[in-house]
Amino acid sequence: MKTYLTPVNEIEKSWYVVNAEDKVLGRLAAEIAHRLRGKHKPSYSTFMDNGDFIVVTNADKIRLTGNKWEDKIYYHHTGYIGGIKSKNASEMMESHPTDLLMKAVKGMLPKNKLGRAQLKKLKIYTGNEHPHAAQQPVELDI
Repeated sequence: MKTYLTPVNEIEKSWYVVNAEDKVLGRLAAEIAHRLRGKHKPSYSTFMDNGDFIVVTNADKIRLTGNKWEDKIYYHHTGYIGGIKSKNASEMMESHPTDLLMKAVKGMLPKNKLGRAQLKKLKIYTGNEHPHAAQQPVELDI
């Protein structure tokens, strides 16, 4: 018996909009990564990009549990010697509110070309408005 693989031009990619208001960061990121990879579809395969597009609104109203606003630290390196920089979650929310969710989802995707292509299908906005109304996204309750 042969395994059926959906041809690339026949893969249907839907658009979903998610309201992140009062949602816990990790639980929301896990569900978004699941949908971006296409694991909820019967045509899922590990080497194909058959996931859906996700539009996240109200990313600035996301929630963290416990003391993570002060204890969770994000690092990046400038490229210079001794150039490691750090911010905690509350500082990151003040400067770049969409990066909290983007970094959480990015860590849950594969670290290769496929993961980078899947991450491009994630659109994150701080307010309630988004410019993707023409794609007619469906409300997704997570």
